[in-house]
Amino acid sequence: MTNSSPDAGVPITHVTVSAPAKINLVLRILDRRPDGYHNLWSLMQTVKLEDELSISIDYSHSIINLRCDDPSLKTDRSNLVSRAAAAVLERSGQAVGLDIVLTKRIPMGAGLGGGSSDAAATIMGLNRILGLRWSKELIAQVGQTLGSDVPFFSFAPSATVAGRGERVTPVRIMDSRWVVLVNPGFPIETKWAYQQLSESRTGVVPVSRSHLTLETSPELTWKQVLERAENDFEVPVFKAYPLLRDIKQQLISQGAEVALLSGSGATVFGVFSTEARARSAQAFFLNEQTFKVFVAQTCSGS
Repeated sequence: MTNSSPDAGVPITHVTVSAPAKINLVLRILDRRPDGYHNLWSLMQTVKLEDELSISIDYSHSIINLRCDDPSLKTDRSNLVSRAAAAVLERSGQAVGLDIVLTKRIPMGAGLGGGSSDAAATIMGLNRILGLRWSKELIAQVGQTLGSDVPFFSFAPSATVAGRGERVTPVRIMDSRWVVLVNPGFPIETKWAYQQLSESRTGVVPVSRSHLTLETSPELTWKQVLERAENDFEVPVFKAYPLLRDIKQQLISQGAEVALLSGSGATVFGVFSTEARARSAQAFFLNEQTFKVFVAQTCSGS
């Protein structure tokens, strides 16, 4: 995160915040909760495909003004960025105007957590610009009211996520990898994916011991992580969209160590050991006119 005030002690009136995409290296969907949501267990990782938010305080009004360079994204009060900003102002008891400009690079409805990351970045940016000094835990708590994926971004780049998304355990994955993200150009509705999963399976398999050891190890290697990579949504989503299974197989044929659906889709990602191999795989898909194909390095902890 960067801000526009170069001098320490000078009140900040503007911040620019990056909001990275996430991939699910492991995604297990467990039992349905009394509140209607499902418990889940996931190992999540941020990658350097990022939206950008420019947030400015305006004392001449008390309205949240949101603009976005993607005209297909609603910028009214239903937008997660607007909701996140309103939640911060309400919790902090502040009545100021905000002018927010969102630059979208992460595809929407793609299983990459773009909206959730934007919301988390908004909370973190306002925490800085308003001088709130909230802890990561409090930022995550506010984020939880907005969506299940939001708390993760307070503890990124790598963490396991459990429950409805509120139980986040940071993990350390050594070194980095290059990821090719292949988005087919259409979204998949999360609610639909959950319905398909519920209808297609006869029971719930508990989280394995080998997965649980990922959150208790002080350091993880990519080999350890990739050996355990899986996503419960793949069976029902690939059945409905065979193209996504084809993309997975093509990424593996291009040298991916692992290829997997991210979230409930529609993006499929491949993990590569070098940038050169990732760029070569990206080139394989460039003739597909409807596809959006990105190469991004995994984010590392500071």
